[in-house]
Amino acid sequence: MALSHCKLPLLILFCLVFLVDNVPKSVAKIANYDEYLQKRSEESFEDSLSAYDPNPEELTDQFNEQVGEVLLSSNVTRRSLEESDCSATNPIDRCWRCDPNWAKNRKKLADCARGFGHHATGGKDGRYYVVTDPSDDDMFSPKPGTLRHAVIQPEPLWIVFAHHMVIRLREELIFESDKTIDGRGAVVHIAYGAGLTLQFVKNIIIHNIWIHDIVPTDGGMIRDSMDHIGLRTRSDGDGISVFSASNIWIDHVSLSKCSDGLIDVIEASTAITISNCKFNHHNDVMLLGAHDSTAKDSIMQVTVAFNRFGRGLVQRMPRCRWGFFHVVNNDYSHWEMYAIGGSAHPTILSQGNRFRASNGPFTKEVTKRDYATKDEWLKWQWRSEGDKFMNGAYFVESGPVFKHAKSPLTKRNMVKFKPGSYAGRLTRFAGALKCIKGKPC
Repeated sequence: MALSHCKLPLLILFCLVFLVDNVPKSVAKIANYDEYLQKRSEESFEDSLSAYDPNPEELTDQFNEQVGEVLLSSNVTRRSLEESDCSATNPIDRCWRCDPNWAKNRKKLADCARGFGHHATGGKDGRYYVVTDPSDDDMFSPKPGTLRHAVIQPEPLWIVFAHHMVIRLREELIFESDKTIDGRGAVVHIAYGAGLTLQFVKNIIIHNIWIHDIVPTDGGMIRDSMDHIGLRTRSDGDGISVFSASNIWIDHVSLSKCSDGLIDVIEASTAITISNCKFNHHNDVMLLGAHDSTAKDSIMQVTVAFNRFGRGLVQRMPRCRWGFFHVVNNDYSHWEMYAIGGSAHPTILSQGNRFRASNGPFTKEVTKRDYATKDEWLKWQWRSEGDKFMNGAYFVESGPVFKHAKSPLTKRNMVKFKPGSYAGRLTRFAGALKCIKGKPC
């Protein structure tokens, strides 16, 4: 993986640090880029540089070893799944779902992230904040007990919900750093209004909620911290927008029917894991890098793991630019255009996914490359290892094979030897879960 004029990671600071002052204001949805936001932008870019992993291939091998250990465990055989109350089938879920006292040990979840977002701990070091009020009426002075009041607090918080609720956001929900949204034990829908915005922040966990029917909103003056109110332009209608953020983990979220993307990750965001999510009924599913001209996205590193890409999806699962993307053990079914695409020479490692093509004669190819001649994209490193292809699906590879630190044929790393057949099992419980206190989730 390389920049046009420099190599990562040795010259990354020299090549990228000058770009921090050139954040495109229109994309940021910021109408007034005041001194406070300029400082936040600079700090978040430095955080992303610190979170960047100079050896991403080693991390992907570690991830696969963890999956292999779970698959080799007798606890995940078909027989034991039927006999045991715990039916967690991947290493993230095995970390917490088997505990019947998860409601008393909620912060155990903070130890369970895997992949590039594995350092995300959210609000682990803070107190619990209980959302009791689903309203979202005041953008200037959010009411205590609302979700908007919770996410703008300056300290770490583990945010839970007192009961089932549907939250219709009047405007983007803009976060401060060090927050966990934990929807377990309640059925929480973010719907029929604006979505979530993680901008200039770090260390966020979004867990176990439903996000759907998100629409553009007008913008205006919105409080984004206890110390600042900013002027925002009209929002796009993304479900979750990650903008110049790092150490982000999105897990067990069900997303569908948003006006723009379900998840957008842009502007040098990095150290991100998107796992155990369910995606349905949408066109542009997941955008990882917004512009071919944004060279600082070379530090973007994202793990997309154990997700189900299901009914009514068209494209971008994900669509990638510049960075390094580990797409592993996901289940894809009947996309209408393509599954994985990209431009601006991203590095994509596709491992252990199950690709089931739709019946259309022109929708069999998993991959799609844009804005490059064949001579150019043949140099991009897009490799498929152990993927399973059904109903005529196929992956067009390019670039050199990956050199793995550990042999893919060892037992501890066997997921890379015959992994595609495990995708259904590993994604069996993708999406938001209806957890009951006192029982394994």
